[in-house]
Amino acid sequence: MENLNELILKLHEIQAVKFGKFQLKSGLSSPIYFDLRVVVSYPSIMNQVSSLLYRGAKEAEVKFNCVCGVPYTALPLATVLCSTHDIPMLIRRKEAKDYGTKRLVEGVLNPGETCLIIEDVVTSGGSVLETAEVLQREGLKVTDAIVLMDREQGGKARLAQEGIRLHSLCSISNLLEVLHKHGRIDAEMVQSVNTFIRENNTFTSSNENSAVPAKKKCEDLSYGARAELPGVHPMAARLLKLMEKKKSNLCLSADMTDSKELLQVADALGPLICVLKTHVDILQDFQPDLVKALTALADKHDFLLFEDRKFADIGNTVKHQYEGGLYQISSWSHITNAHAVPGPGVVKGLSEVGRPLNRGCLLIAQMSSQGSLARGEYTETVVKMAEEHSDFVFGFISGSKISTKRQFLHMTPGVQMHSGGDALGQQYVSPEDVIYKKGSDIIIVGRGILTSPDRVKAAEDYKTAGWEAYLKRLSVL
Repeated sequence: MENLNELILKLHEIQAVKFGKFQLKSGLSSPIYFDLRVVVSYPSIMNQVSSLLYRGAKEAEVKFNCVCGVPYTALPLATVLCSTHDIPMLIRRKEAKDYGTKRLVEGVLNPGETCLIIEDVVTSGGSVLETAEVLQREGLKVTDAIVLMDREQGGKARLAQEGIRLHSLCSISNLLEVLHKHGRIDAEMVQSVNTFIRENNTFTSSNENSAVPAKKKCEDLSYGARAELPGVHPMAARLLKLMEKKKSNLCLSADMTDSKELLQVADALGPLICVLKTHVDILQDFQPDLVKALTALADKHDFLLFEDRKFADIGNTVKHQYEGGLYQISSWSHITNAHAVPGPGVVKGLSEVGRPLNRGCLLIAQMSSQGSLARGEYTETVVKMAEEHSDFVFGFISGSKISTKRQFLHMTPGVQMHSGGDALGQQYVSPEDVIYKKGSDIIIVGRGILTSPDRVKAAEDYKTAGWEAYLKRLSVL
């Protein structure tokens, strides 16, 4: 297509596509980089891209009633396309407004209609999927997406798996061929880009050293997108949004024996964490006023409280343990947890107390101690129990991602910067191992921070490490 070859050369001229050495947010060094945001400063090119997108959809015989551009780079392309061809347009917000209609999709919604998604570049297809899920929750059908550039890194296959056909104007292969033919890049650069694309496939790869672990390739969404999924527990949604806002997936395990020190740590590290995990029964000077102070700090620094009680008794007993006694856990702790050993009665008993208070529960599916019996068939049973009680259970304490349902969160204890263990059988894994390789959502760090001479600096390091591992996991989106 002559017009497409002309467009490729123009995109190179305006540096919408660049070659060299570029540091991606994943930490990977890439020989190619797309910056299609610059297209908005070149009206003629933007019009050309929009025209080709429309023609591509028509040639593929895609049937649609309206169009939505993936925010935000594809938004101007969708605007031009819809304006030129008199097609209704929808705008998807990344975050709902906290006033007015509080809608995630702006425009006239007609449930049952089919919406075509427009995107500029597709790598894994994750951004298209996020947009599709938001539209589908509004009752719209999404069967197709059209994109200017397919990076050929697995996005088409991933979208096909989710029932969405991807149509592309151009692929990396086309781009390299045209630019090489016209002397814009040499053969060495072509080979370098092809090697990078091949070794960083996001969906399937025969290369065992692929940058993204195979079992994670089809499943990742951002924390914010997961918070908006249908059926997500209110506590999970709250925590996911909080993590996205604070750019932190760090839970501090504050195993203190002194109340004053606990409050000092909570105040100093509160801005860096998403959750503060406590063991109030080890405090030597516990007083009811402590929980008021903790709650005030949680409000001040925007983190959630998680009393690591590990309930493990019959329903009637745990109900009283959760609600009453000296600690009255349900009155102040946003999150608690339980062993599944007693059976579903433990969840039912806790739920009777916690659900009316909008609390949430994590089931202990795996433990970080050496020789733990929580593995294999037991872990599978825990996952099933969580699915059957998802009105109260919103996730797991586990060493890795054990459920494919995106509504469930995974929190992993025993995290330190370097893998290893202690004399009492505690096994440590690194933030990258937990978040990037094993697919968990939140790192739980205790001694790695609390034994540091500079706790704030240590917490900052763990926050950064955990968040970078998360971005690395999402780098293909």
